[in-house]
This record gives sequence, structure tokens and C-alpha cells, in this order.
Amino acid sequence: MIRAMARLRVRPGCESAVESAWRTAAGQLSRLAGSLRRELLLDANDPRSFVVVTEWADESALHDYENGPVAARFAEAIRPLRETSGAENYRVMRNPDGRGSKIFVDIELTVPADRLAEFERGYAEVAARMAEVPGYLREDLLREPGSDVHHIFAEWRGEAEFYRWIGNPAHAQEEAGPIAPFLLDIRRRLFHDVAHPESRRGPSTGKEIDVHTTTDVLIVGAGPTGLTAAVELARRGIECRVIEKQATPPAQADKAIGIHCRTMEIWADQGIVRDAMDGGIWLTGNMVFVNGVQTHRMSWELPELPYAHLGLPQYETERILTERLATLGVRPQRGAELIAFTEGDDGVLATVATGGGEETVRAKYLVGCDGAHSRVRELLGLTFSGGLGRFPQLFMLGDVDVDWDMPEGHLLRFMHETDGRMDGMLVCVPLRGESRYRIATLAPPRFFAETGGKDAPPGFSEELAEPTLADIQAAIDHLAPAGTRASNLRWSSVFRISHGIVDRYGAGRVFVAGDAAHLHPPAGGQGMNTGIQDAWNLAWKLALAVRGIAAPGLLDSYETERRPEGEEIVGRAVRMAFTDELDRNDLKRQFLQEMSMLLSYSDSPLVGESLSAPDALRAGPGPGDRAPDVGGLQRRGVGHPLRLHDLTRGTRHTLLVYADGSADEGTLAAVGKLCADVRRQTSGQIDVYLLLSPDARAPWLLDPPVVRDAGGEFRAAYGVAGTALYLVRPDGHVGFRSQPIDADALSKNLQLVFGGVR
Repeated sequence: MIRAMARLRVRPGCESAVESAWRTAAGQLSRLAGSLRRELLLDANDPRSFVVVTEWADESALHDYENGPVAARFAEAIRPLRETSGAENYRVMRNPDGRGSKIFVDIELTVPADRLAEFERGYAEVAARMAEVPGYLREDLLREPGSDVHHIFAEWRGEAEFYRWIGNPAHAQEEAGPIAPFLLDIRRRLFHDVAHPESRRGPSTGKEIDVHTTTDVLIVGAGPTGLTAAVELARRGIECRVIEKQATPPAQADKAIGIHCRTMEIWADQGIVRDAMDGGIWLTGNMVFVNGVQTHRMSWELPELPYAHLGLPQYETERILTERLATLGVRPQRGAELIAFTEGDDGVLATVATGGGEETVRAKYLVGCDGAHSRVRELLGLTFSGGLGRFPQLFMLGDVDVDWDMPEGHLLRFMHETDGRMDGMLVCVPLRGESRYRIATLAPPRFFAETGGKDAPPGFSEELAEPTLADIQAAIDHLAPAGTRASNLRWSSVFRISHGIVDRYGAGRVFVAGDAAHLHPPAGGQGMNTGIQDAWNLAWKLALAVRGIAAPGLLDSYETERRPEGEEIVGRAVRMAFTDELDRNDLKRQFLQEMSMLLSYSDSPLVGESLSAPDALRAGPGPGDRAPDVGGLQRRGVGHPLRLHDLTRGTRHTLLVYADGSADEGTLAAVGKLCADVRRQTSGQIDVYLLLSPDARAPWLLDPPVVRDAGGEFRAAYGVAGTALYLVRPDGHVGFRSQPIDADALSKNLQLVFGGVR
């Protein structure tokens, strides 16, 4: 897509005449081949300066317009109205293509008239702050005449600086804070400069007959999976659009409450973990009772965990992710439904139904995060391996206050067995608020009768009546300790459990994630967390593909890495659903597994190692394993210890090169060349650090930065000695490791991700 922008200043009193001439030209533009968009914008600081914006399918369409009668007539109409003219006021740009040239950012936002003065005061402060941001050059504030729509059009020195700034979670407050209330509903678009001939006459924009809008990635579904994918793409400067069939966000109906420890680590990277902790409740342990007898109790507050297990309603999770996404310039479009799509060699054409009719969206990739009844899955023709399983029982959920003598913060599971078979179950999950719980149990028999003998559909039921407080109390009387009372029913529903996993996680340029790819019983709370992990794995790979620097097989690794994990989780959840879900031989390991702390992609073709001896790095994380956090790191100029995740968090790969006092000078001197080589091979998508033991001599190097393993925690956790290196992927898993440093093997591994030197 090509964008052209022409700035012109008109004579006093000629403003209305220019707008009239533009309306005539815009109507003619809308009928030109390849015309995608047309706008007339007004400089917010100069009411006599206009900017004419046109967007085109390609340079050929723009050339035809520039040399055609529509542009000539518009130029003739405004010639007597203009004060000045000049080729320097005309600029041509294209969508980003990963070349690293100067970048332009167009942020569209709405400023209500009654808050215009507040916005102008805040904007002046933001403009002053932005002047100090590395790589930022300048910007214009424009508005659409006769409307509340404004555009901030900013110019940056290069992609790297912009991506680095947008990837910093703190930027929203540090620079944009004074106008943050106006940034909750915005549209952001990125462009590169284009060398263009000097014969320039006009500008404009409109809608193409077949394609109304374009984006890099179209995400279908604004649940936790889709929002996570959007946040990760937007952090990397990738344009994405999120559509959601439901017109309003959920208020109470939560399928997911438990936030796993690994998800908390992801949220720390995304900059939202504090919001989650502030809005949630810690789940400190669990207890299981069978026929009224306690069979086990376990504390989940393990000292080695980076974060404990959090209880947070799904609607709060979606709110937090939506607000984070808004700071990155993306807002989900609700009430927009995917109808169909077709795939070509260079992208996907999707038909989307909105309140205003249908539109066609062109995207490079499409990701279906649209849940259990996924339209994307249906259109792709994906099937559930072995068929979609359904439990015959109906279950009910209720949000109530419970009066009993049970330890706070514990997930409680009560079961009843007859002749070794479970015939009753009650699960109580703590919620935020005094004595508040989410109750899950078998639905009373009358709900089966309401189905008329028909098979109830999976998920929450809209056809069946809502369970009453008396229904929930009856289940409590049967299974919970004597005297337990429920009150204050806030919400309830009947639901049916389905389970299964699709045969493929995508085809071509279309992918599925979350419940669109796998359905789980609620045991273990795996569904939402697994979907977030799907998006966390896929998004960084999609970003490299959009920029044109991904190796050919990189996107294939999404299914290779995530489907075996989904298959294992679905199977485990089904096995656990009607048992006391315990491996009593190793309760701690089972809990860590459920929290995704033991997740490994060790079988992935993307990961590898080069070891000089069989025992080398044995004590450290292996290829594909999660890279654990450690503390006690020191960096010159920083007055407090650092943690390893302070170095690895963000949107790029991280290379950690280690050396202790036994390393020779030649090896240390070569680290600088290694750093330069990997930066070139990855198109700059990597951070490199030299980690030195306390007794190692620091070489004189401008790059990479030197960090001291002052407390020896990195050495102990990663099993390093002599010289070694660890490559940590953007998703926090080990991509490659070697001992000693093996630059050639590292380069070969990077080719699996980046495809070699460019």
C-alpha cells in the first residue's frame, strides 16, 4: 500500500473553498482503480494549512492518478486559493517492509470538543517530552475539518528506535501520560519513505471496490488469546486489527479464574503483572476431600517460584490486556464478525460483517482466536483428532459467598465416591472479596429434563434456566462440611464440557490458537493459560515473518512446538476431571507442571546445542527449556542488583555470553566480533550481554555491555564454567547453548530463525 501526503497553505478566507474543491475531487477519486482512502486534514495549530492524504494499492495506481485528469482538475481548482506551493510539501510512503529506513507513524484519535482544551494542554507537554526520546524526529498534529478526529503524524529516524520505544511498557506514562485518557481508542499506522519522481501534482484517498482496509495481521477474537497476540505484535510495531463478534465485553461469565505462574512471568514482560496482582487474589494451596475425609493438602507458596498462583476473573484479565493494548495504539473492534476468507500467495482476504455492512480486509496473516465455536477453524476445515469428546454430565457454576471454617486462599475440591466411582463433586475457587467463591458442581437432574433428551451444546447454555441459590446450597449440603451456608448469588449458569485438539494448528497464512485449537475440561484451569502460551509462541514468529526476515520454516514451528503441549494438557485434564487429580509421589512436580513452569520445546527443530563434553551444562536449562530467572547481577553505573530477566525481557532474542577467570584474552576479545556478527545475521533483532564471574578480567569492549555475576547465581543455575553461551528466545525459552563458545554452531542455529545474513 502506498500513501501520498501533500501540505498546502491557503489564502485568508479561502478555507471553505478548498474544502468544497476537495469534496468534488474526493468523489471522483473514489471511482479510480487502486484508490483505497482519501482524507483532507487540517493543521491543528494553523487553520489555513491543509494536508491532503491519499492511499493506493500500489505505485502504479498513484502514478496513474498523478498524471490523470482528476489530479489535474483538483490542482487547477485550488491554484488560485493557495498561498504557497512546492515539491518539498509532497511526500510518498509505503507500508513498513523491514528495511530499517525512516519511519512515519500516524495515530488517529478522537478528542471531544468539551475536552479540547485539556487535550491541547497535555499535548504540549507530550511534545516536549518526546523531543528527548532517542530516534524521534518531529510530528504534526492534524484534525479532520468539522469533526473531533485528530491525527498525530510523527517521524522517526528508523524502525529500531521506534520499536524499542513502543516495546517499553513504561513509555505510556513517561512520555504519553498527559494525554493517556485520549489514547484508549486509537488507530495506529506505520509507513516508510519512498523515493518518488519530482513530477508531483496532487493527492487524495478513497476506498477500493474490493478491499476497504489493510493490515499486517487480522486477529479474530478478543479474548485473552487474541489480546495477547495483539499486544505482542503491537509491541513489535506490527500493525494488527482485532475483531470480536460480541458487541460488549463479558461482565461475569468466567470460564477461567486461575492465572498460572508462567503466565505471570509473561505478564511481567508485557508490563501488566502489577495490575493483575492488584486486581486478584493469591491462591495459596489446595485441599481435597473424598467422602468427607481430607486426603491431601498442599501449599502452593513455593519459594522457588517467581510468582505464585493468582486468582483473577477472566473479565478482569481481558480488561487488563485491552488497556495494555490501547497504550500500543490498538483497540478491538467489537460487533465485527468474520464471514469468510480466501488465501493467496501474498496474504488473506477476509470478509467482515459490521453494524454498517460488510467490508473486505486484506492481511498478510490471519489468526483465529475465536474460541470453542471458532469460525476460522470451520473455514479452514480443521477437525478434532479422534473427534470432539463431550462429557455426558451437565455442570453448573455459581458466584456466591460461603460461610464456613476453611483456610483462606485455598482451592477446595470435595468428591463423593460409591464403590470406587465418583458420583458427586464440588469445586470451590476463591475470588476477590470476603468469603467469595466460584462454585462448580454437577447440575440437578431437572436440567437434563429441560434438554428434552437432546444433546446439550458445549459451553455455557443460553437456553437453560439459571441455577438458583437453592441448587447450589443443595450441592453444598451433600458434599461440603456440615453447616456450610451459601448466600448472595451474583451469577450462575449451566455448562457442558467438551474436550479435543485439532489435527493442525493452521494452514498457509492462517493459524488457530487457544480454544479454537484445543478444548479442555476445567480441571487445572489450563484452557486460558494454554491459549496465552499459544499466542506468546506465535506472535514473535509472525512479527519476523511480516518484516520479511524469518527463515522459511519458522512459522511451521508454531504447530511443531505448541500442538504436542496442547495434546498433553488436554489428555491430562480429561484424566484429572473425575479423580482426586493427585500424583501423591510427587505433588510438587505435578503442580509445577500444571503451572507451565516445566514447559519445554526440547523436541523443536529450532533449538540445539554444542557441547565439548557430555556433562557440560548438565546443571543448566536444556535447549527448549524455560530460561529461569536469577538475581545478584551487577552492571556498572547501576546502584542495585539486577535480575537476569531484566536483560532478557522485551521483544528480541538475547545472547548471554559467559566467561570466568580461566578465559584467555583472545577468547574475550573475540566476543566483540561475535556480537557484531549476530546483530547482522538477525537484522538487529538481538540483545547481547557479556556475563563475567567476579574473578574474570573485563575486556575493553564498546559492545556488548558487561554484567557481573557477582553472586554466582547465574553460574549455579545455568551450570556454566570457563566460557559458554545461552541464546534466549523472545518467549523466554533457550534456543541454543554451547560450552565453550561455538560461534559457527550459533550461526547455524540462528539461520533456522532468521534465514542467514541479510
